[in-house]
Amino acid sequence: METQNIWNTFNDELYFFILKRVKNKNDTNDIFQNTFLKIHKNLDKLKNEEKVKAWIFQIARNEITNHFNKEALYAGEEVNTNKEISQNINEDVCCFDRFITDLPKIYQDVIELIYIKGLKQKEAASTLDISLENVKARIKRSKEILKTNFKACCKYDLDKKGNLIGEPDCTICNPC
Repeated sequence: METQNIWNTFNDELYFFILKRVKNKNDTNDIFQNTFLKIHKNLDKLKNEEKVKAWIFQIARNEITNHFNKEALYAGEEVNTNKEISQNINEDVCCFDRFITDLPKIYQDVIELIYIKGLKQKEAASTLDISLENVKARIKRSKEILKTNFKACCKYDLDKKGNLIGEPDCTICNPC
């Protein structure tokens, strides 16, 4: 397995996984970059390609923990040794949580199971008692809704590949 294949398969899912936990776009980008750097450096240590998803998400969890431990050191707080990540972060990504919450229930459930809880699509299909094709369709539709909401509310733009780019610029997130 090559880094490019991992990127093509997991980059969106991994990015949202990190973003949901860190709740800061700049920190998410740093952690995301560090995660892929470690994936690339340690790819030869992956023994079972069938477990690549679990492996990369564990690297991401470790990077998130490292990030919060560094933040705690800078703030003079005690380092969290049990590696639980604090969810009481005051910084928020522009409307992200609101957009997830505002998704129709059928889309919200799929996003939560796959991108937040890290289940595989087959596992999510089984949990929701729907077909794998239905899960994939719901993921695609959810992403379309989220991108539309970000673009409309927060003035983000889409690059050639359909990824969100830009900085948040909305009165809901940044009241004057």
